[in-house]
Amino acid sequence: MKLLSRLCVLFVCFGVASGAGAQTTQNYPTKSIRYIVPFGPGGTTDLLGRLVSEKLREAWGQPVLVDNRPGAGGAVGAEITAKSPPDGYTIMGGTISTHAINASVYSKLGYDPIKDFEAVTLLATQPNMLVVNPAIPASNVKELIALLKTNPGKYTYATSGNGTSTHLAGELFQSMTGTKMQHVPYKSTPQALADTIGGQVSMCLDNISTAYVQAKAGKLRALAVTTLKRSSIAPEIPTMAEAGLPGYELGSWHGVFAPAGTPKDIIAKLNTEIVTALKTPELRDKLQALGVEPAGTSSESFAAFVRAEVPKWAKVVKESGAKAD
Repeated sequence: MKLLSRLCVLFVCFGVASGAGAQTTQNYPTKSIRYIVPFGPGGTTDLLGRLVSEKLREAWGQPVLVDNRPGAGGAVGAEITAKSPPDGYTIMGGTISTHAINASVYSKLGYDPIKDFEAVTLLATQPNMLVVNPAIPASNVKELIALLKTNPGKYTYATSGNGTSTHLAGELFQSMTGTKMQHVPYKSTPQALADTIGGQVSMCLDNISTAYVQAKAGKLRALAVTTLKRSSIAPEIPTMAEAGLPGYELGSWHGVFAPAGTPKDIIAKLNTEIVTALKTPELRDKLQALGVEPAGTSSESFAAFVRAEVPKWAKVVKESGAKAD
């Protein structure tokens, strides 16, 4: 009889706990959410994070606070996210860097890009752009290649960090052209662009959303985009392939992730709200004006996409010789 009583007590306690958990999940979110951006302020990942955070705040009435945690090509912020409680109150803006390239560029990584995360949705894709300081005596890619071959190791290129798509774009460029430059990694896009404008570095590879703004202002000279198709916001700028490097292709992507173990219904709720936001004319127009193509996918298809990206870029990293400096 005593044993039966104890079992009943345990059952009731378990039921209460389960009900409380379900209730908490059902009412999610009941407090502020932290949105980790693994790069400094001012870049595309930061911009997307702030736009998405505002839409979630409008929908749920809870603060969504952007937390910039730059370093190591996004690895610092990704590791913080991976080790956060899987309760839906920490999410991150992941990229091709944090969840595809870093796994091959860094010999030791404090997280597994597949096992340590739940994929929420693919946010957007965009080209990178090669821009040079106006003092560099090259008005197109062919002239730049000739200049670099004549002066091996003399010129430098800035990126937003080791392991980023822009870093790999530079390494791929050198590998395909037989040239040699010095890579100068920064923790944020604005720093990289500012030093390129100031002449501290010769050129910069960056997301088109931030690089083209400086090119249009005449502060930098745009030579090419890194995708196979020209960008709709910069149709006058040729692709790398058109400019003399057939077969060159390297775009960038952005997505949302949560720590592994985050309840599936919370992932589904995040996915639904973010995908809905990406379909609004207001947000689509803002992104497309920057050369960013909105996506919005199911969590399952995004997870499959990321699983395919890791080996794909491992091959490119190996062929290009890219490594964390």
